[in-house]
Amino acid sequence: MKKYNLMAEYIRKSKKKNKNERIEDNVKPNLLNRNFTTCALNKVWDTDVTYLIFKSTRAYLSTIIDLYDRHVVAYKISKHNDNKLVMDTLNEALDKEKDVHGLIIHSDQGFQYTSYEYKAICESNGIQISMSRKGTPIDDSPIESWHALLKKETLYNNNITSLQEYIQLVEEWILFYNTIRLKSKIKKKRKTYTKREK
Repeated sequence: MKKYNLMAEYIRKSKKKNKNERIEDNVKPNLLNRNFTTCALNKVWDTDVTYLIFKSTRAYLSTIIDLYDRHVVAYKISKHNDNKLVMDTLNEALDKEKDVHGLIIHSDQGFQYTSYEYKAICESNGIQISMSRKGTPIDDSPIESWHALLKKETLYNNNITSLQEYIQLVEEWILFYNTIRLKSKIKKKRKTYTKREK
């Protein structure tokens, strides 16, 4: 049976589908085509998941930013890179922003974004799903750049001693970014972030 690539029916049924597999039928076209400018809030969101790595430990940060002014709409941090992480982030964003009908949410083709749950939440709220091309991070450059900035100004610029301290610093930085960095950007002044002394 191996020679002719045959498999007994009971063996075929017993094979489990990887829950972290991308669902190809749910891959959506790239509606942005690298046009990352928008005229108002809640028109286009960009989202992704990134690693927060400290030595041999890691956590995962899921972030949604608004492409109008690049503010963080919602974020979640978890020890698990799973569907729940992304759905919790999206639901938090929807709890904060009520008028999202017609909004475009852009992401890569990660398994969370092609899941039926993600598709259902977006469709039920009138949100259009847009995805970058496979293996083309430049199609998703705003959130990629944002995550790179966060890591540069947290992990690389401070003496971190544990993953938990790193997570706390990330949360402080996001608050700083939303409340101070964006305002200073409008004034064309650059501010940098340093860890608060205890």
